[in-house]
Amino acid sequence: MPLQVSLVAASAEVWSGEASLVIAKTVEGEIGFMAGHEPVLAILAEGQVRITQTDGAKIVADARDGFVSVERDQVTIVAGNAALVS
Repeated sequence: MPLQVSLVAASAEVWSGEASLVIAKTVEGEIGFMAGHEPVLAILAEGQVRITQTDGAKIVADARDGFVSVERDQVTIVAGNAALVS
C-alpha cells in the first residue's frame, strides 16, 4: 500500500500524490517514511523533502518553518515556505 502524501505551504498546496518513500529533514535529523511507519509528529528543519513516487519518479522540495505528520500511511508536510526544486 502506498503512502498518501500532501506537501502544503502557507499559501497553497505544493504537491500531493502517492509515494513509496518520503525523506524529510527534521530538527532531530533526517527521517524516512515508508508504508506501515509508526505515527510521527516532528518539526521540520530548513532543508529538502525528497519524495519517491510509486512509479520511481523523484520529487524534491525545499521546505522550512513547519512540521511533518505521519499516521496510517498518510504523510502531511505543512511548511511556512515550500517550493518544488525539481
